[in-house]
Amino acid sequence: MTFSLDTPSAATLKAEAKALRAERALAGNPLGQGAALEEIAHRHGYRDWNTASAAMPERAVSPVQVGQRVKGTYLSQPFIGMVIGVQLLADMNHYEVTVKFDRPVNVSKSELMGPIYRQRVRATVDLRGISAARTSDGEPHMRIQRA
Repeated sequence: MTFSLDTPSAATLKAEAKALRAERALAGNPLGQGAALEEIAHRHGYRDWNTASAAMPERAVSPVQVGQRVKGTYLSQPFIGMVIGVQLLADMNHYEVTVKFDRPVNVSKSELMGPIYRQRVRATVDLRGISAARTSDGEPHMRIQRA
């Protein structure tokens, strides 16, 4: 089954049910939680709440979206760029993010090697946009946030 970005989540429908209960209570016609969920499910075209709940996509919070402008650090070097790829990993708590920097970033800390420039990088980050992988001095490989 596929979902569009406008397909509501179960949390959205539950919030609608809560609002419906409050509305009915103000009108002097209280409604139980189960009845409110059933009514909201019907409004969205589902047979009942169980069917709606089973059909709802699981939504996960993503630190960034494809096409979004971002800033942060990569191997301790500041960058500004655009997200060109985001993939949720199996643990549902980490993302593989691909960023194209506006200007190439020197990722070499060694003066013996000379500069090594990268313009496109891929890193695994958590929901806060911070990678678990660290450099030898303990700094996260990537810190990313919306620009």
